Amino acid sequence: MKCAICEKEIEVLFLDKINGTYIKKEGKLYPICKSCQIRFNNNKDELLKNIK
Repeated sequence: MKCAICEKEIEVLFLDKINGTYIKKEGKLYPICKSCQIRFNNNKDELLKNIK
């Protein structure tokens, strides 16, 4: 699974959990990696603006 912002591969943990989070935009779920969360200070508005 790839990050919706930086396109890097996201690490999948136990029971298919990802090392990051999901953000919902217009009814679709976008995976976000941990490094992008840190880079944008986990600000939902900033993350939504940068989704490709």
